[in-house]
Amino acid sequence: MSRTARARQEIGRFLSIRAVQVAELDLDGEAAGLRPGPGSPPVTSGEVFVLVRREGRPVGTLLGRVPEGAEPREVLAGLARDLGPVAAREAVPEPPSASVVVATRERADRLARALDSLLAQDHPHFEVVVVDNAPVTTETRELVERKYGERVRYVCEPVPGLAIAHNRGVAAARNEVVAFTDDDVVADPRWLTELTAPFAADPRLGCATGLILPARLRTPAQVLLESHGGFAKGFTPRTYDPKSPPPDEPLFPFTAGRFGSGANMAFRTSVLRAVGGFDPAMGAGTYAKGGDDLYGFVRVLAEGHRLHYTPQALVWHHHRETWRDLETQAYGYGAGLTAYLTAILVNRPGLLPAFLAKLPGGLAHARALTAARDTDGGGGAPGAHDTRTHPWPRRLSRLQRRGMLYGPVGYLRARRALRTVTLESR
Repeated sequence: MSRTARARQEIGRFLSIRAVQVAELDLDGEAAGLRPGPGSPPVTSGEVFVLVRREGRPVGTLLGRVPEGAEPREVLAGLARDLGPVAAREAVPEPPSASVVVATRERADRLARALDSLLAQDHPHFEVVVVDNAPVTTETRELVERKYGERVRYVCEPVPGLAIAHNRGVAAARNEVVAFTDDDVVADPRWLTELTAPFAADPRLGCATGLILPARLRTPAQVLLESHGGFAKGFTPRTYDPKSPPPDEPLFPFTAGRFGSGANMAFRTSVLRAVGGFDPAMGAGTYAKGGDDLYGFVRVLAEGHRLHYTPQALVWHHHRETWRDLETQAYGYGAGLTAYLTAILVNRPGLLPAFLAKLPGGLAHARALTAARDTDGGGGAPGAHDTRTHPWPRRLSRLQRRGMLYGPVGYLRARRALRTVTLESR
């Protein structure tokens, strides 16, 4: 088959992807019942992506179909019965004080939705800091001042770049832990408590990450991305310790994408400041395209601190909506991956021997990561997240590989551009 014919076939498959409903199903406790996901209408017949909870705690996801005329809760509860009982909850220590940083740029409508969910957190002592990155209008400032007043602090960072904006947020943070999320999420009411409590339990913990699920699956792009795992890292808590590298992670710590994502992460503030924060030449808005969160994870691990992933810390993410968005995302993720590895070696050259020793395995991992992926039949065990109900297009795989080739160049360009901005500001 020619490349043109294959491209047409892929586009046809993409356009045939139908919307999926998003819902939450709690099987136990006072809040037991079925409810739509954030911003979604009530569940009806058709395909439904379901977060299953027990006693309010996330335990898995499933993709089910509700027949016409059937009761959605009964059908979906039946599909969820194979999900095991939730483990006994250990005593949760009093979470440390926290500063939540949200970097944004000209998306006041989405930002308002995110801030509403953040201000509804059950955490006992926290603040919210909005960093307005290289604004071209006063819309964000006006939103914060008009609607939120003293409940949200507004900070302006004129130099573009997500890492730069995050570093401005770190400088402004007043509390023991600094958490980060995006302006296109809705945070679960217990998100901040669950994300920060591990810092009180483990003095060696430097970073924590949490679960990210789709807020909506209305477009083919959103469904396709979630079909291949989205941003979720599973429902099993895990601690990564550089003093005891995980045997099932031979490339540790360089496969930082396994640890979590920037839309749901927190750091002990003193630790993040001690490692110099995020590399300002990285992230959206720079030539490097991304990778700033991965850089932060590895820098903290490289200093001997632990990283903990918890699925109890949940945010709902509004995925990008169009094919063009997916193309941009695939290229950016590829670029960010190799850009962050370049940044690590530039800033921590002592890691070069370990990196070279793991390079052959890393190349094999990169090939697998960017391969065009077929479906797995779409079945999957109940609660399985990455069921691959739709094939991953070859064009997106090629774009990700091109991004990986560009990443080191992009990072070096971003460093030069940053030096130029610094000199001009003097």
